[in-house]
Amino acid sequence: MNANTASNVTPIGAAVRRKEDHRFITGKGRYTDDLHRPGEAQAYFLRSPHAHARIRSLDTAEAAAMPGVVAILTGAELAEDKVGDLICGWMIHSVDGSPMRMGSHPALAKDTVRYVGDHVAVVIAETLNQAKDAAAAIAVDYEVLPAVSDLAQAQAEGAPQLHEVAPRNVVFAWELGDKDATDTAFANAAHVIPIDVVNNRLAPNPIEPRAAIGDYDSGDDAFTLWTTSQNPHLARLVLSAFVGIAPENKLRVIAPDVGGGFGSKIFIYAEETVCAWASKRVGRPVKWTCDRSEAFLCDAHGRDHITHAELALDPAGRILGFRVKTTANMGAYLSTFASSIPTYLYATLLSGQYDIPAIHCHVDAVYTNTAPVDAYRGAGRPEATFLVERIVEIAARTLKMDSAAFRRLNFVTSFPHQTPVIMNYDAGDYAASLDKALELADYAGFPARKTEAERRGKLRGIGLSNYIEACGIAPSAAVGSLGAGVGLWESAEVRVNPTGNVEVLTGSHSHGQGHETTFAQLVSSRLGIPMDQVSIVHGDTDKVQFGMGTYGSRSGAVGMSAIVKALDKVEAKAKKIAAHMLEAAEGDIEFKDGRFSVAGTDRWLGFAEVALNAYVAHKFPTSEIEPGLKEGAFYDPTNFTFPAGCHVCEVEIDPDTGVTQIVNFTAVDDFGVVINPMIVEGQVHGGIAQGVGQALMESVHYDADGQLVTGSFMDYTMPRAENLPSFRIGLTQTRCPSNPLGIKGCGEAGAIAAPPAVINAITMALGTEDVSMPATPAKVWQIIQAWRAVAQAAE
Repeated sequence: MNANTASNVTPIGAAVRRKEDHRFITGKGRYTDDLHRPGEAQAYFLRSPHAHARIRSLDTAEAAAMPGVVAILTGAELAEDKVGDLICGWMIHSVDGSPMRMGSHPALAKDTVRYVGDHVAVVIAETLNQAKDAAAAIAVDYEVLPAVSDLAQAQAEGAPQLHEVAPRNVVFAWELGDKDATDTAFANAAHVIPIDVVNNRLAPNPIEPRAAIGDYDSGDDAFTLWTTSQNPHLARLVLSAFVGIAPENKLRVIAPDVGGGFGSKIFIYAEETVCAWASKRVGRPVKWTCDRSEAFLCDAHGRDHITHAELALDPAGRILGFRVKTTANMGAYLSTFASSIPTYLYATLLSGQYDIPAIHCHVDAVYTNTAPVDAYRGAGRPEATFLVERIVEIAARTLKMDSAAFRRLNFVTSFPHQTPVIMNYDAGDYAASLDKALELADYAGFPARKTEAERRGKLRGIGLSNYIEACGIAPSAAVGSLGAGVGLWESAEVRVNPTGNVEVLTGSHSHGQGHETTFAQLVSSRLGIPMDQVSIVHGDTDKVQFGMGTYGSRSGAVGMSAIVKALDKVEAKAKKIAAHMLEAAEGDIEFKDGRFSVAGTDRWLGFAEVALNAYVAHKFPTSEIEPGLKEGAFYDPTNFTFPAGCHVCEVEIDPDTGVTQIVNFTAVDDFGVVINPMIVEGQVHGGIAQGVGQALMESVHYDADGQLVTGSFMDYTMPRAENLPSFRIGLTQTRCPSNPLGIKGCGEAGAIAAPPAVINAITMALGTEDVSMPATPAKVWQIIQAWRAVAQAAE
């Protein structure tokens, strides 16, 4: 008999340092750019300098003769090999029932380029510098066409057209909600609160740029693609079934360590497609690593909405209805999941935390001559939350009600709660999060702090943001009915080795979330074994069964739930084996803290001993029990999960410079059951930093000709330590009923909640609602100067 002591077990809820960090901080990470294949050549993409142009001719003769050049490939060779277009995997239908208008998106342009950075040709050479030199020698004759980069002008009469299939550049005109009921609510309203909002375009900027290595093995007629992907199985599926690179059984996709994604590495891009295809074309492995300038040009951007909305209120301030008209920028092409972002991931959250009887939302998605727009941390929920929390704040101020009191008056208070926009909130306590946030932020003491700031010549404001989001997007049947081209379940396999250590193979993928720690923590807690006896395997389609990857804060709620189901099967089989070993009835076997014991006796076996006997197979009839201890499972949730909370931002503004300083930031979140609070706190910190970046400094800008003018960190400002205070973090907890662990998800909360909290604080400090993101010092200073000019004129 043997057993692990309780001290060797890491329970759920323990703040454990991340296992994977040792290799990351000691430079032992294995990123795609760290890898090299024998005989590999380097790829460099020639990109369009024009936002919209027809390719009259493309002469590669001089470039092909330059030193080190292996090949120059264009859209002509791509078509010759019958490589298909990149696809969008979520079908949206317009109000009239017509399908979305998806323009052709080849991995290398055939005859027209549609944004600056569009892929014209790829040069493959012995070295990267040789490839760059050759690319500069390619002669392209462009017929420059009119371009439209301004979202507000894309549908205008006579605007340049990007795709023949999309008149007036409209991809779809989509609606959700009950228009008649909403119109009735407004007809009966005592107050109507309008708002106009621009949700600024963002560049994702993960620390590790994208990269790919394509390697064709002529002996097996098979491809291997190493790539920076958040979902390698989906990449294999798309590249095989839709793009046509190779049959699925002849394509292996490996996503090794990935240094951040924030959504930008979910999608199937031209570069990895070309690297895989070109490796067969040239007979050598082909490697490409993105530089930061390319990332600004070609990584899928996020957000970019223009919205007009109105809120209907009764005399007491209760919300009666909400109507929304949004124009969403899709960029030049539809990216992999782009169509779902301004529709089912946006409009379905427009009820926020509030009991709103009637909602109607209309969304026009349009093409522009800009980089494609797709999911970025939060993906639709930040856009919805910013709109809801800004208009709710304006409503409270218009009615001269305390902001917290107005929110409390309108909260959903009983669960489950069916919203008028599909979502059924299963559990929550929004007042608890609000109360705790107000206490931690010393909301009651704000007037005194404001007065003290005024004595120092500063402007001070405080802003609330009560967010809700939908994570763990599911069930598959539901998202399928809404147009998703894939199921959104997750898979897991638990392999118990003869010596009792465990390998967990998961379809989730880690790119900074700490899965190697939290997943091992779950197994340790469940099986009663030390965490260092648990290995987590992911990111390789030849090792791991099909899985759906990581995005939308789904790894805990969906990925770990699949592991729980597999562990259930492991425990059930191990109990059968233990019963034979202990010569007891299976029903009398109890398993706890790594011990299989006979109820009511002192007879027991340790987990490792049972594992060994599962493989030795001497102590049980193999006609009844198969040898081995390995089980797999797929988990498809019954509902979304709904993390929620309250964030409070307090700012101080210097009126002479327009500089906004965040002096306090409080975040209280309900993430359901928390596996590792240290990792959760880190996720909250990172999300808030990105949300503050959007609110104060980050914004992608194109000029009228479609040239990107924020193409480097000299022009695109990112938040730094000096822009952020020490956060006050708190948790409340309502257990999620739709998964076995009660997890809701935490990865996107900060990016969702922070922007409206920051802008609500700034608008309070300035005394005007007319502040758009990013609220840069120049913008704030101009507002203050205009206010001073009016005040002086009045004197």
